[in-house]
Amino acid sequence: MQEGLRERKKRETRQRIADIAMGLFMAKGFDNVTVAEVARAADVSVNTVFNYFSTKEDLFADRQEVAVDLAPRVLREREPGESVVRAFRRDFLDALDTRHWRYGLNPGVDVFARIVDEAPSLVAKLREIGEERERLLARALADELEADPDDLTPRLVAAHLLNTTRLLGDYSIRRLLAGEEWESIEPGLRAQAERAFDLLESGIGDLLAGKGAGDQHEPEH
Repeated sequence: MQEGLRERKKRETRQRIADIAMGLFMAKGFDNVTVAEVARAADVSVNTVFNYFSTKEDLFADRQEVAVDLAPRVLREREPGESVVRAFRRDFLDALDTRHWRYGLNPGVDVFARIVDEAPSLVAKLREIGEERERLLARALADELEADPDDLTPRLVAAHLLNTTRLLGDYSIRRLLAGEEWESIEPGLRAQAERAFDLLESGIGDLLAGKGAGDQHEPEH
């Protein structure tokens, strides 16, 4: 359905407020910016800001509704005959190629990460979003598998998939924060991603098989 003029203006106003807020958060830090300051900079009332965003944390995480639907969408839109692991591998590598924000691979994500790290309420907010993403993916998997309510399979699969993509994103962010250039990070990240999805595809049952802790060689003197 075509977007009406009123809906378009509301969407544009919401985006403008969020963009202005992010600029202030980047310049001063999340905890040092008030909603009233955002309202003044956006030339709207405080009530208008709260009409679009319930909390200041929601103002920072303005794409959370899109973010929580990303994983179920990958599942829904997988190609005919494509496994869920292959679908997520393909989607992650596409985000890597395009530096898309959905897995935290976009330019400027290191700045975003610094803001979050300095604000405990944002750490909690992103954890909440992550938990909601996992819950929705597990529910979508359960629907497709027609799983029994007591079957843990959908939750286990959702947790493994999203923890994998989260850890890959964290790997990239950690190296960016250390001052490395993307061009030096990308090849290693790609190799890590391929290895991670290989493990998800084949399982970890044979990992370290036949090599117990007592099998390590004694150091030479």
